Amino acid sequence: MSDVTDEPPDDGPSDRTAEPFTYNGGRVDPGESANIRYGISETYLGDPVRIPVTVVNGERPGPTVFLSAAAHGDELNGIEVVREVAHDWDHSELHGTLICLPVMNVPGFLAQERYLPIYDRDLNRSFPGREGSTSARRMAYQIFTNFIEPCDLGIDFHTSTRGRTNMLHVRANMEESTVGRLAKAFSSNVIIAGEGPSGTLRREATLAGIPTITVEMGEAHRFQRRLIDRALTGVASVFAEFGCHPDSSVHWPGWRTIIDDDNEKTWIRADAGGIVDMKRGRGEFVREGETICTITNPFKEEDDIVTVEAPFTGLIVGVLENPVVYPGNPLCHLVGLSPDTRTALERERTTASSRSELRSAGPDDYGA
Repeated sequence: MSDVTDEPPDDGPSDRTAEPFTYNGGRVDPGESANIRYGISETYLGDPVRIPVTVVNGERPGPTVFLSAAAHGDELNGIEVVREVAHDWDHSELHGTLICLPVMNVPGFLAQERYLPIYDRDLNRSFPGREGSTSARRMAYQIFTNFIEPCDLGIDFHTSTRGRTNMLHVRANMEESTVGRLAKAFSSNVIIAGEGPSGTLRREATLAGIPTITVEMGEAHRFQRRLIDRALTGVASVFAEFGCHPDSSVHWPGWRTIIDDDNEKTWIRADAGGIVDMKRGRGEFVREGETICTITNPFKEEDDIVTVEAPFTGLIVGVLENPVVYPGNPLCHLVGLSPDTRTALERERTTASSRSELRSAGPDDYGA
């Protein structure tokens, strides 16, 4: 394990030799890969609860990296990211070891529920776990000790909860140098800085000396191909940065903003119950005073229409998908941007809009 307070490890050539990856009950030698169904608990019938794990151990030395998903059983986008990296990518030139955990919360995945069914516990508030504790903590302990602790860094994939959606962004403790390096290497436009809640995999792994980031992308219960592809680009960029695929290049996203305590940010919440007509989507730039949505009753009576405006200029990171609310329900997650970031974002959007107009224009529009 690397100490996150030290300088990043040297990822260049060395005289080291690749070593076997070992876990409780098995071993994967350099140049080999293995698909494992690893038992982390038992059912009422005494049958094992097993999680799928793929270990790819490169012939050359390098960092050990974990990719994890579905700590919440209904969050599916990350599953496909991890599966494609594990099984569709060419790892013949891999430097280091790759630990792929596509479905950590198997009971929740089978029930298509966020939490562990029956126990109603959040697996992603249970790390690093404890051997003699609750069911959730025992599961977390088995995952953490066997497949997280041996690693040098990690990426944990999530989506928003049901009824909401997130633009792709990274959450990371940017005060830790290697975590910051990892977060920037993933090449998302937005990084939200912070330690994360107690018991989350990224926080507890980072505290244990394994720099880890969370990637948020999209919504629950869906595969969203564009977001999956964007996340795959991020993984490839991380592999290039940390020497796993040394012949690859780190990707630059075009612009980047790091949201910390100095930035304005808020979850805008409904002040009235009703039916929401959302005027803006995830990833959209809004100016102070612009309409984000309206809330109406079933009769759409004009006197009862509530207009929700942006309290400041910023970027919509997360947004409501389920168009019904009680007072106090979240509508969107708005974050402020620096002037330089605003300029870069507006330039990018103007360029994209111009390209779209060129593609949609017919021959008569341009005299062809």
